[in-house]
Amino acid sequence: MAREAPEDGEKLRLTVVEARRDDVGRGVARIDPETLRQIGASPGDVLEIEGRAKTVAKAMPTFKEQRGQQVIQLDGVGRTNAGVALGQKAAIRKVAYAIARRVVVAPLGAGALHEDEIEHTARRLDGLAVKTGDRVRIALFGGSHRDFNVVRTEPDGPVMIHPDTLLAVESARGGAASQAASESEDIVTYDDLGGMEREVAKIREMIELPLTHPEVFERLGMRPPKGVLLYGLPGCGKTLLARAVAHESDAAFIYVSGPEIIQKFYGESEAQLRKIFDDARRRAPCIIFFDEIDSLAPKRERVEGEVEKRVVAQLLALMDGLKSRGDVIVMAATNRPNSIDPALRRPGRFDREISIGIPNEHARREILEIYARGMPLGEDVDLADLSETTHGFTGADLNALCREGAMAALRRQLPELALGSGPIPYEALMAMEVRMADFREALTEVAPSGLREVAVEVPNVRWDDVGGLEPIKATLKEAIAWPLSQPLLFEQIGLQPPRGILLYGPPGNGKTLLVKALASQSNLNFISVKGPELLSKYVGESEQGVRELFARARHAAPCIIFLDEIDALAPKRGFDGRSPVTDRVVSQLLTELDGVEALRDVWVIAATNRLDMIDEALLRPGRLDFHLEVTRPDRAARAEILGVHLRKRPMDERVDLAALADLTEGMSAAEVRFVCDRAAMNAIRRVFPSSSAELVDIGALRIEQRDFDDAFAAQASAAGSTTAPQPVLF
Repeated sequence: MAREAPEDGEKLRLTVVEARRDDVGRGVARIDPETLRQIGASPGDVLEIEGRAKTVAKAMPTFKEQRGQQVIQLDGVGRTNAGVALGQKAAIRKVAYAIARRVVVAPLGAGALHEDEIEHTARRLDGLAVKTGDRVRIALFGGSHRDFNVVRTEPDGPVMIHPDTLLAVESARGGAASQAASESEDIVTYDDLGGMEREVAKIREMIELPLTHPEVFERLGMRPPKGVLLYGLPGCGKTLLARAVAHESDAAFIYVSGPEIIQKFYGESEAQLRKIFDDARRRAPCIIFFDEIDSLAPKRERVEGEVEKRVVAQLLALMDGLKSRGDVIVMAATNRPNSIDPALRRPGRFDREISIGIPNEHARREILEIYARGMPLGEDVDLADLSETTHGFTGADLNALCREGAMAALRRQLPELALGSGPIPYEALMAMEVRMADFREALTEVAPSGLREVAVEVPNVRWDDVGGLEPIKATLKEAIAWPLSQPLLFEQIGLQPPRGILLYGPPGNGKTLLVKALASQSNLNFISVKGPELLSKYVGESEQGVRELFARARHAAPCIIFLDEIDALAPKRGFDGRSPVTDRVVSQLLTELDGVEALRDVWVIAATNRLDMIDEALLRPGRLDFHLEVTRPDRAARAEILGVHLRKRPMDERVDLAALADLTEGMSAAEVRFVCDRAAMNAIRRVFPSSSAELVDIGALRIEQRDFDDAFAAQASAAGSTTAPQPVLF
């Protein structure tokens, strides 16, 4: 690759790219070591970076993957200070610097700092290279941050902040300066977006490129795109992405909430829209962002009011009318894209529709790193483990998780802080930390919003808690765990993983317990549906419930849908006297399982003890692929079940589990558990005091062989025959 020669032997122009996640807020610029040698600089020196403005940063070498590309890695604050955007050129040169004797900063936004916060700010600024006019960002507790403006330095020019540097905080000035500071208080850059590389790339080519380089589209003889629709579940980052694009493209940004347009007087709503677009033309290049656009532009054939219809017509005319919009791009966000008027969703209005989905494991790791950036994390905190166990969590959910983790740490350390009327000592504040146990406690408080209406609390059931059934356990692991852990193996061999599993067999043998263990051990989102609960007396509601169930599962993938007692939901069609509702539900279920819209990372597990009642179309391969019979346990399985239920109970040494396994011949797994429970109750009866004044001798509590003998005798007596024993009440 041809290199640009340094200008006048001092400056070199490099392309600005995003900084590494770990470098955000550190005030460093990463450059190829060979480029550093060309300008006579070494790691740790101070570089002047010049775009539309000038700033300084500490030089650091790039990693191997970025070398030889003539690029400079800057974070969002550094790009703002230098007045450059991603992909633009910036001139760099080595400059002399001094150790700062005194630095005066002013906080951007409202709120004064007390003395302890000033000391914390000084420690966080240590080692930072700054100059007058720079913006610096300090990460605060709980994932938030605060920005400061460098008012002046002593000596003047580029300086390095040192532990001995005196930091002075100046109050925000009034008037226009204060207003400007307040408006620019909370800038959002691409550094604040986690796991959205694909979406950011699409947005940049749709919005940034037409605003910064319109000549490219003129050369190609085409009109640049003018509208982008972002859709996805609430909390996935649609508004945050729009704010980041507005800042990074250096365009004016007008935020419009859908309902605020609607006015009570005739014609005022349309006038409000025209005013917004006129203001955007004056401030061009400009981005208009309509949040919750489904409330502003619903389908006209479904609304009763005339106001909504006129507002939709006015919006259509403004977006694609006779009058040109100029450098005005319209962005909109919604979580109900199918509720928007179809006329808006054609090319020329919203040219591109971008889906913002629930973040995957890699994206969740990046989001957690962003929100935990300013948190004092303990050594035991494992963000990778948290990202694995937070399936279905949106970005907003992960923000709430970090906040709740911080609150849990605060509650734990509250007695040590000795809260009083005075400020908390700085040493006590610095001693606070968030541990993994705090995040575990927060996980019990924060539920994934994508599954809030349908998710169930998965009990803590492990594979070890399921006695026997080893072949079925292995099949479930192969069908679900293998495709998730090694998807490339299945792609290489051209094998589509199974999407449906049917567990059938007599009641009480562990079908539901198997699914509980699978949901708990696989760390997947889990939706449990009892067969009849989807049925409704109103026409169409049952089918709509099935559609919404699978739509949520696709959003929350990887996900397991467990259909318990599926014979009640999907009986055989065409029988006389059968309700037509179930026929329509079966048809809807068939199309969801194996229709045009394929299931990806969504598994359906069904359970029944009436295999003969299920519609045959559900049982073919491609829908419920595997049919696993859960039979009554054999002797070895019964011995394992006895071991599971008795391992945490005080047992007499003379109890022979092998003999007990023989005595439970013909019993189901539930009946074996019941015998264990009845024997335990017999043991309690022996040590329970005869009067309330006596004390219970806990140490004497042991389950003996005679307790089991009494349990078997009582069950045989209740059965009254030589058939398989039946459970009896305590």
